[in-house]
Amino acid sequence: MDDSTHPIVLLEGVGKIYVQGGTPWPVLQGVNFRIDAHEYVAIVGASGSGKSTLLSILGCLARPSSGRYMLAGRDVQDLGEDELARLRNQVLGFVFQSFNLLPRASALENVMQPLVYRRVPLAERRRRASALLERLGLGERLHHRPNQLSGGQCQRVAIARALVGRPRLLLADEPTGNLDSQASADVLALFDELHAEGQTIVLVTHDPGIAARLPRQIRLHDGRVIADERASAEPTVVSLA
Repeated sequence: MDDSTHPIVLLEGVGKIYVQGGTPWPVLQGVNFRIDAHEYVAIVGASGSGKSTLLSILGCLARPSSGRYMLAGRDVQDLGEDELARLRNQVLGFVFQSFNLLPRASALENVMQPLVYRRVPLAERRRRASALLERLGLGERLHHRPNQLSGGQCQRVAIARALVGRPRLLLADEPTGNLDSQASADVLALFDELHAEGQTIVLVTHDPGIAARLPRQIRLHDGRVIADERASAEPTVVSLA
């Protein structure tokens, strides 16, 4: 697939409605944007703006109620659950605020885990996971469990786990939310470095200061995109009318 002609992400008129007590509750309405290969994008909004629901759709954890979502050239609505899981495993890497590490597994075992589902041989799983942890400064922590690591170290393990499958798109959900200021700065610097190497990254945050560091910010309010801003251009303001 030619990245120059196919966006990694394409949303056209995407909406999401939940039903509570028989009453429809629209969480996303008419969301349109594309993200091309090698972009570094913040999705920013206050609590209740719809960014968590949008992230779930981008990560193929929820389907739109309306509109179309194309991920790496595939229409998500056309895929069965098995195909969807396979696409998610092949294309996406996830980094969560709460790390989501296996508590009884070592750092090395946590990073190796996604490769089990791809049936990568054990020696190759170990080699790739070790190399990533070494690169992220955890070479002396390979056999430590999460409760033996600091918050910043746990997040670096989680980032290594997300990267070990060589994803085309890295999704990060409030990745500094549980970290102190120094660990947060270290994690953001790592994302900057990954982007400089060509990794496509979408970072979801409620913090305008974090969003302002990124080359592009998609701003949500009440389930709608209200602005799509790029550092090198005038903001594109989206009318709510």
